Amino acid sequence: MGARREGRERALQALYQLEMTPGSASEALEAAWAAAEGARKEPEAVKFAQELVEGVIAHRGEIDRLIEEHSHNWRLDRMSRIDRNVLRLGVFELKYRPDIPKKVSLNEAVELGKNFGTEESSAFVNGLLDRVASALGKA
Repeated sequence: MGARREGRERALQALYQLEMTPGSASEALEAAWAAAEGARKEPEAVKFAQELVEGVIAHRGEIDRLIEEHSHNWRLDRMSRIDRNVLRLGVFELKYRPDIPKKVSLNEAVELGKNFGTEESSAFVNGLLDRVASALGKA
């Protein structure tokens, strides 16, 4: 597994944990790495996960607004915690990480949905992120 994919997985786990138990981003990330059996704690993956978690936390209001604005018939609080946090990661990448191509952000979010969510997660995530990307002018 690549460093960025590893970082995304740990970031998702940390964001999920922060919804369940208040704490710091550093504590949540440390717990995510500790829980990931066999995960290589490569410096690039650790740095990327930290950037993602801190970015989502810093811009959460705007990210959540974009998700709710483009989700048809779904309020944020009705979404599963996994789907909600996969979407937050995807929207953060689309809006605040111009170094990551749209296609990569969408594909990685869909993979996170497949690996951690339900059968419907990947299609839900893909459709919503595609609408957000279009609204943000991402080709």
